[in-house]
Amino acid sequence: MFRAQLYKRWQQIGLALISILLLALLWYKIPHPVVAALALLPLMLVAGLRMPFVLCLAFITFSFFRLHEAFPALYPLKIPQLLAIGTLGSLAFNLITQRIEMFWCREHTTFLCFFMLVVIGALLATNRAAAMQSLSGTYIKIAVMVLAISWLLREEHQFKAVLVSVILCGIGVGLVALYNKGMGLELVEGTRVTIGRSIGSMLGDPNDLSLVLLFPAAFALATMLTPDIGKIWKLIGLIGFITVACAIIATQSRGGLLGICAVGGVFAWRRVENKALLLTLGMCALGVLFVVAGVSDRASGGAHEEGIDESAMGRIYAWQAALGMAIHHPLTGVGINNFISNYFEYSPHWDGRNHAVHSTWFGILAETGLLGFIVFVTLIIQILRIAIQSVSFFKPQAGRHYSPALYACAQSVQAGLAGFCVSGTFLTMGFTWPVYILLSLAIALSQCRRLKQNASQNEKSANS
Repeated sequence: MFRAQLYKRWQQIGLALISILLLALLWYKIPHPVVAALALLPLMLVAGLRMPFVLCLAFITFSFFRLHEAFPALYPLKIPQLLAIGTLGSLAFNLITQRIEMFWCREHTTFLCFFMLVVIGALLATNRAAAMQSLSGTYIKIAVMVLAISWLLREEHQFKAVLVSVILCGIGVGLVALYNKGMGLELVEGTRVTIGRSIGSMLGDPNDLSLVLLFPAAFALATMLTPDIGKIWKLIGLIGFITVACAIIATQSRGGLLGICAVGGVFAWRRVENKALLLTLGMCALGVLFVVAGVSDRASGGAHEEGIDESAMGRIYAWQAALGMAIHHPLTGVGINNFISNYFEYSPHWDGRNHAVHSTWFGILAETGLLGFIVFVTLIIQILRIAIQSVSFFKPQAGRHYSPALYACAQSVQAGLAGFCVSGTFLTMGFTWPVYILLSLAIALSQCRRLKQNASQNEKSANS
């Protein structure tokens, strides 16, 4: 009997190995996404059924950090497309079979209102093709992932997975940026580092690269400063923060440098009693960062320009154009990804070319109108409220259950939101991943807090 079972088991293993070898050979001979999907189908089915959160997290890390563009060897594998198919299929299956417990909250409602305004604005946009391309290519995926993360993120080990994934991806992208800087590769304006500019990557803009790197900075610093999380975790956080901070300095992005100071300032504000001294040291640190980054030597907006530099003046003209768009389209805006195509009509100054808005707030105002701007600010306030409540609830206290992973994530959301709000003044981030990942984490933390509160109340009732 035992021999028969062993023989059957070895038959199954042999059949599996032969199948894998045949699919690998086919994939090698025909490097097509369909073949790749067939090769990875068994693994994706298992992951989709048993670990839908892993697929979701992998899709987000590849989509946000553009790992396949930072590491060109991954590019031909079409990993984001495969993960998108797997994630959507897994989410649909688990929703139909009720393996995922759905819930709805006021933050979901606010986000749904904003999403509907974006959709209506895209349908009424002056350049509908550009609006629909941005909506279907990126923003719908973001909307689906907001729901997916907030519903899937439940256990402490999942929050730990988010922490380590974001930090490690930040380290990976940061090291590539520093390597390019050291080797003089993919530089713009002679000094500003980028990644994948030659292949048209989103990371090919130094401001966008600094935005991507700013996100893991909050997670790394939170992990490093969280008590009882473990020495290995603190070491990973320290390495992550140093790496991404150095890489942001290499981008010479003013918005990125301000964001780093904002992230660090949130943690310092909670730990330093003398606020006047803290503000003074913060201003000095910002000045040192600007000098170290060599911002004054930039080809755009350098110290050699008299008066208000070219970069700053360009932003002022763009913000004036954004105000004009919002005034003329107060309910719907000009439509997502339509600022540049409408710049000529609304700008008070024309230098022969269209310009980007270079501001999250003015970008939202222009492309979704006054109504969309109000809803978006409401969403930011809701995230901040949850972050403050979660930090207070999960912080180490006598007589209360303390979870290092939940406390680190709560701090990451609070610091990440501060970095987003400050750097968003100079970087266009309204329709990209960071704030929506923070929204999803905030909703998940809020749900965990409610569950723990209910469990505590039930325990007290049972003991009384």
